[in-house]
Amino acid sequence: MHDAAHPQKTAVIVEDDPDVRHLLAEVLEAAGFSTVSADNGIDGVNAVLTHQPLITTLDVNMPGIDGFEAARRIRAQSDTYIIMLTALDEEADVVLGLTAGADEYLDKPFRPRELRARIEALLRRPRSSVYSPREEPAAQVDADDETWIAHRDLRLDPDSRIALVQEREIELTRTEFDLLNALMQSKRRVRSKVDLTLLLRGEAYVTSSFVSDADKRAVEAHMTNLRRKLGDDPTQPRYIETVRGVGYRLTRDVAA
Repeated sequence: MHDAAHPQKTAVIVEDDPDVRHLLAEVLEAAGFSTVSADNGIDGVNAVLTHQPLITTLDVNMPGIDGFEAARRIRAQSDTYIIMLTALDEEADVVLGLTAGADEYLDKPFRPRELRARIEALLRRPRSSVYSPREEPAAQVDADDETWIAHRDLRLDPDSRIALVQEREIELTRTEFDLLNALMQSKRRVRSKVDLTLLLRGEAYVTSSFVSDADKRAVEAHMTNLRRKLGDDPTQPRYIETVRGVGYRLTRDVAA
């Protein structure tokens, strides 16, 4: 994996449509990346493992293996930022893509400026990998340190990016951790899907940014994955509750 202090400006494009592949290369090269392209899932996985790029774009429907399986294989061995590009926009497909390890999910047809904005937002987020098992067990984590924040039996340290449920460490993606951190910092204040989208992009104070329905679905999908990992039932939430038509907030901090 990359040394975070010296990231390589390489991107791998995995896309079977030559026109889309060319457009992706133009956008990424304009952003300062050198690009490597593959037109199928198997070659795409091999390209990522060979070049260990900073950014990888994955089409969902490809010959060989689809983008979901490619993402799973890549994520097991690389901390590259994965952007999934697909014409599928059902929430179940978004959930599947994000569960497979994608960091972003963008509908086709996409606007080059929007893709460029997503890439820039990803690069502002922490580079450390959270997908591989940690070497130390959670029992050795000092959860009494003053940097930790807590809600019921859920604890989180923004500095080390460790989350514990009942003193058991849980593995979260970058995005899941950022969402949980935002909600825990905000406590009972509701965070809307638009607000959370802009926060994930690093644009929390930019009022002119466009947030699409796909962006909101992506937040919903990330939240579904986060709740599953926390063991939180949205119908009887222990940690995170949905404020219908608005967004999300922490439950009341009382004993269950």
